[in-house]
Amino acid sequence: MAKNDTLSRILETGIVPVVRAASGEEALGVIDAIKAGGIDVIELTMTVPGAVEVIRELARRYGESVVLGAGTVLDAETARACMLAGARFVVSPIVDLPTIACCRTYSVPVMPGALTPTEIVAAWRAGAALVKVFPCGAMGGASYVTSLKAPFPHIDLIPTGGVSLATVADFIHAGASALGAGADLVDLKKLRSGDAAAITEKAKQYLQAIRQARVDAA
Repeated sequence: MAKNDTLSRILETGIVPVVRAASGEEALGVIDAIKAGGIDVIELTMTVPGAVEVIRELARRYGESVVLGAGTVLDAETARACMLAGARFVVSPIVDLPTIACCRTYSVPVMPGALTPTEIVAAWRAGAALVKVFPCGAMGGASYVTSLKAPFPHIDLIPTGGVSLATVADFIHAGASALGAGADLVDLKKLRSGDAAAITEKAKQYLQAIRQARVDAA
């Protein structure tokens, strides 16, 4: 999948589920449930045991029907391993310049994590495709994105932290290009209790909320 196609899919879907799990099997289970709800973008974090092999399995299982990303990537070596395993984008909680450079070499979109205005601009100038504003909730959530978009309307921001079904509209109206969602969507308690259908339903609700918020903001 070409870099521009990957970015287009991420921006069109508007939501990136951040999958953290206690095992590869658990990660696969929750991803299956999310995909069943129509979300075709997934970020699998490196905190999942055997994460690179899980990415390889997901790439085999879904092919291009899912835009698969690697998350919590802290260095260029890990980024390269994930891309070779099938990751189509890379997400980091930090601005690590060698990681950004590695992703650009492979023509794979990279989303560094940044918080302050200085970090956000540094990430963008280094070649970030999107800038992950993290942890956004700790800085006031949607109101912080509003403040950032005033001087930086040209930078695509993807706030992560504080994103829930209840805050989707606020973040979209604030100017977020897409959102990163954690436990509110990637609900491991539901999966462990055998209620994967609840995760699927929540995925559908997220997509509908994003569509409606974008219409309202237009």
